[in-house]
Amino acid sequence: MKTRELTESQITAWTNYQRMRLRLTERMNRQLTEKTGLSEADFEILTALTETPAESVRAIALRCGLEWEKSRLSHQLKRMEARGLVMREDCVEDNRGAVIRATELGRKLAAEARVYYEEDLREYVIDVLSPDQLDALGDIAETILSRFEKTHKA
Repeated sequence: MKTRELTESQITAWTNYQRMRLRLTERMNRQLTEKTGLSEADFEILTALTETPAESVRAIALRCGLEWEKSRLSHQLKRMEARGLVMREDCVEDNRGAVIRATELGRKLAAEARVYYEEDLREYVIDVLSPDQLDALGDIAETILSRFEKTHKA
């Protein structure tokens, strides 16, 4: 199979994207931890739980929604449960499964974290980009994500 070489501008665009993504993620995660004590993984799980009307989610649905491996979610939930952020309950519909619920502390920290997260998102992304750039960023993300959805379904 013959491959096409990438142009210098394509390599530069990708390299700049990777640097931006890594630095942005590192900065926002560090600030989230400093301000709330939550890791990015804690915040992802608590957000998924608190945005659900019932405020509880079956473990398998949580794993699928986050697109995490079963062992990663299991280990993360154990750490969060030990810190009093979530609790596991037996699933009434399926006694092999578990339902995950945010505790009062988990809900409180998730609400605080959301405020800080949105402030950082505004400072580092929203306020830096023009409306056209922000629209382009959204379009680019949708285009690439749709490629994965097509590949996943095939």
